[in-house]
Amino acid sequence: MDTLKAEIAATAARMVVEEGLEYGAAKRRAVKQLGLSNRSALPGNDEVEEAVREYIELFAAETQPDELLALRRLALVWMERMAPFRPHLGGAVWRGTATRRCDVYLLLFCDDAKSAEIALIDRQQNYLPRTVVGFNGAATEALSLHCWSEALQEDIGVHLMVYDFDDVRGALKPDAKGRPARGDIEAVRRLVHDAAP
Repeated sequence: MDTLKAEIAATAARMVVEEGLEYGAAKRRAVKQLGLSNRSALPGNDEVEEAVREYIELFAAETQPDELLALRRLALVWMERMAPFRPHLGGAVWRGTATRRCDVYLLLFCDDAKSAEIALIDRQQNYLPRTVVGFNGAATEALSLHCWSEALQEDIGVHLMVYDFDDVRGALKPDAKGRPARGDIEAVRRLVHDAAP
């Protein structure tokens, strides 16, 4: 990676860790903060993720593991609640780079897209329906809610991304480095168990 891309990645990584920004937004803000042209070549998400890991190791090594465990436990609670919809955890909470500033992203795979929404209504859970770009590049319904984390003593955003059942195969493809891009409930249980004191 060239020096300029490395500087953008490092600046973006700080914003991701300290402010909870998504990679795309962090890269754009980093370019602006560094006074670079909007046409500057941006680092890839893998390069930003590596910079995030380095930043965490240097500046958040004492707090981040506990914060990550709290977020994974919160994700597991919601995965168990939404178990009929084959939940998979994605994003920074799955990849292990999350801090308390990060939201939880769960992918649900439903035979009927409205069934997940009905499940939240049955639980009398407040949520905000939105349309976002999904992992497959298509418009996807997201049910966003805020949940209290006792361990972190604050509200955490939980986003339930609703997909058709047939989309599950695409969601399970490994990332560019051959790692699982998302994890099912058993995989998340193992992560929580392995990290528990």
